[in-house]
Amino acid sequence: PPPPSSGGYAPPPPGSAIRALPTQAYTSWFNRVLAFLIDNIPYVFIVGIGWVILMSTQEEECLADVTRYDIDEVCEVGYSSTGLTVFWLSVLLGLAYLVWNYGYRQGTTGSSIGKSVLKFKVVSEETGRPIGFGTSVVRQLAHLVDAIICYIGYLFPLWDAKRQTLADKIMSTVCLPVQDRPE
Repeated sequence: PPPPSSGGYAPPPPGSAIRALPTQAYTSWFNRVLAFLIDNIPYVFIVGIGWVILMSTQEEECLADVTRYDIDEVCEVGYSSTGLTVFWLSVLLGLAYLVWNYGYRQGTTGSSIGKSVLKFKVVSEETGRPIGFGTSVVRQLAHLVDAIICYIGYLFPLWDAKRQTLADKIMSTVCLPVQDRPE
């Protein structure tokens, strides 16, 4: 047969597929929950600052209601434009952090900040490698499926052989402990 049109080079071999592992070889549900909490502390902190500024810069506006026999004052408390601006900027900054942490960082290294602290990573079930930016973002969105059915999908790792959530099953991903490299 004629040589391949790509200059005669064969495609690289695929990554090593993950062989069947015992349930204990996958990351525990408890560690996954702790990693989620660690990952979301910066987001809550950033948006919390915006919320505190929004609430502390409220403005009160009063109007006098004059009728024939009485004068009433009607007051309303509303958000200041400064408070609203800072709050929405903090929401955008928080979302940028989440995209960086779950999309870029987790997609390229396999571990978000929380997963790094707890020493595990998300990898493709087929290749055993990090899943990439786009797939990592879609995986996070797939967690909506876990939530839609009364959050049962998040509990799947408690009884599943590979400790996968529904989102993991949809995206063909697994969470594995990071192997310490011998020195």
